[in-house]
Amino acid sequence: MLSYQHIYHAGNTADVHKHAFLSWMLARLTDKPKPLSYIETHAGRGGYQLDAAEALKTGESAAGVARMLAGFAPDHPYRQVVEATRARMGRDSYPGSPLIAAELLREDDRIHLAELHPQEHAALRGAVGRRARVHQADGFALALSICPPEPRRGVLLIDPSYEIKTDYETLPRFIAKVHRMWNVGIVMLWYPILQDAPHRPMLRALEAAGLPGALRHEVAFPPVREGHRMVGSGLFLVNAPFGAAEELARVEEMFRSLGQGGHASDQ
Repeated sequence: MLSYQHIYHAGNTADVHKHAFLSWMLARLTDKPKPLSYIETHAGRGGYQLDAAEALKTGESAAGVARMLAGFAPDHPYRQVVEATRARMGRDSYPGSPLIAAELLREDDRIHLAELHPQEHAALRGAVGRRARVHQADGFALALSICPPEPRRGVLLIDPSYEIKTDYETLPRFIAKVHRMWNVGIVMLWYPILQDAPHRPMLRALEAAGLPGALRHEVAFPPVREGHRMVGSGLFLVNAPFGAAEELARVEEMFRSLGQGGHASDQ
């Protein structure tokens, strides 16, 4: 959806959930000397300024990274990436997933980023420079054109806006197709938990697909303002890496200790 710009939501509680796990996973994967591929279908502009008018309008980062970053250990990859970004870009900066990948991955790793919005695409190119291959393209089509990538080891992050309601219906088929093409790839899908729970049929379809190494994790949190429909954040993984469940449990416990809620109920 060309109208969506993540700056309004950057650094919110869902970003903390998503980016904390992504940072941990990329850091773990780079423990091995083998190169890897990172593909992202909906990259956004890469980096964000949380003092921008758009971010201040919603105030979502105040309940997210501003409140929660100190809850991570100083050596946690997520905290290290946020602090490195702030040292380089200013104290109100925040790294989106493209900058997290650019910070944690190595020179021989491949990064492919798709962003269709013209302004976001231009900003993304400026943010990552030559560190990544930036494509102004539909992210789903790009992923299908690349998979299986070279190197074959790697991660596909799918993080759409869900403003296109059919995403919930098409994602299970898309993920199953990607897995058939790239059976060793880790697929990481993020989805919002909204009050009317449109994600439930999507998850039933994903779980019925019998994908290997499937792992689902959700956290609940209160709406950031009156009328806000998002009450949680979810991740669905295919070929989840070793230790993923334990890391997600640690993140969930931190959410709970900060009074941000805990495991989301799907009743």
